[in-house]
Amino acid sequence: MHLGHVYLVEDNESLRANLRDLLVFAGYRVREWSNAQDFLNDLPNDAPAVVVSDMLMPGMSGVEMHKDLIQRGRMMPVIYISGESSVPQSIEAMKLGALDFLVKPFSREELLRVVAQGIEKDAQLMRSMIEKSRFNESLRQLSPRECQVHTLLLKGMNNAEIMTQLHISLPTAKQYKSEVMRKLGVRSLAQLIELSGPLRENQS
Repeated sequence: MHLGHVYLVEDNESLRANLRDLLVFAGYRVREWSNAQDFLNDLPNDAPAVVVSDMLMPGMSGVEMHKDLIQRGRMMPVIYISGESSVPQSIEAMKLGALDFLVKPFSREELLRVVAQGIEKDAQLMRSMIEKSRFNESLRQLSPRECQVHTLLLKGMNNAEIMTQLHISLPTAKQYKSEVMRKLGVRSLAQLIELSGPLRENQS
C-alpha cells in the first residue's frame, strides 16, 4: 500500500535520482521529469498527489508550470526546491498557493515532512470533491417543494418563517426541513450551507 503519488520535476539528474530513491523508500510512487514542459505534456491524473519541482529550470520555470497547472484546473499541492530563486519569484509562487519552499541543501526529514503534508492536503481536497459531487446529485433528487425549503434554509429562515413563507403548517414545515436534511445527507444547517456553496450565492 503506497502513501501517494509524487511528481518530481528537476533538471539536475543526480539530485533527481537521490530524491526519487528517498521518496520510493519512504513508500511513495514517484514519477520524474527533467523539465516542466515534459511534465505538462505527460501530466498524470493520480490522487492523492503532490508536485516537487525546482524553481529555476531551463525553459519553463517552476512558477510558469504552476500557473499552467492552475489554468488546467489542477490544484494539487506544489513544493518548490531551489537554491537560487529570487524574492519576486518566491512571492509569485506564494500567490499561486505553493505549499512550501525547500532551500538547497535541505534535509531528508524536511522533504518527507512537507511531502506528507501535501499528500494529506490533496487527499482532503479529493474527499471534499467527492462529498460535493454526492451532495449535488442528492440535490437533484429533491421535489419542487423541498427545493423551495432548501432555498429558504440557505436564507437563514427558521421553521416558523418557512411556515409563513410557504403557507403551510408548522409540523409540515418541520417535516420538510427534516426530509431535506435527510436526503442531502447533512446533519446541520452549517454543513448544508457549506456544501451548497455557490448555489447559495445564486439564490441570495
